[in-house]
Amino acid sequence: MATLREGARIRLDYSAQSLWRVDRMIEEIRREGPPYEAVESVLRGFGAYAGEVIVRQTGAEWWATGGEHWLRTPDGRLWDPLDEARRCYTGHGSLRLLCRDATASAARR
Repeated sequence: MATLREGARIRLDYSAQSLWRVDRMIEEIRREGPPYEAVESVLRGFGAYAGEVIVRQTGAEWWATGGEHWLRTPDGRLWDPLDEARRCYTGHGSLRLLCRDATASAARR
């Protein structure tokens, strides 16, 4: 994430608001049109960053199953920020909205 912060000059402070910037960055990358394979590790990093934001906002924990990494919020729900970053790249996801939903879900418990 340090490389992304410095290279893209994007402020990543583990706040929910920073996910607006991440969503916009993914959108910019998508508009440039590189093949998924060329940006896969960057997207994984963005997904991991979003996961850490959710952990800090909700008290969630990381879970690993079969090579996949998930978040489990205190209400027992599972969230997949790495997949959401991939969905973002295809134009069908939002890390900001994932965080909003996970935070709201955890607050209702």
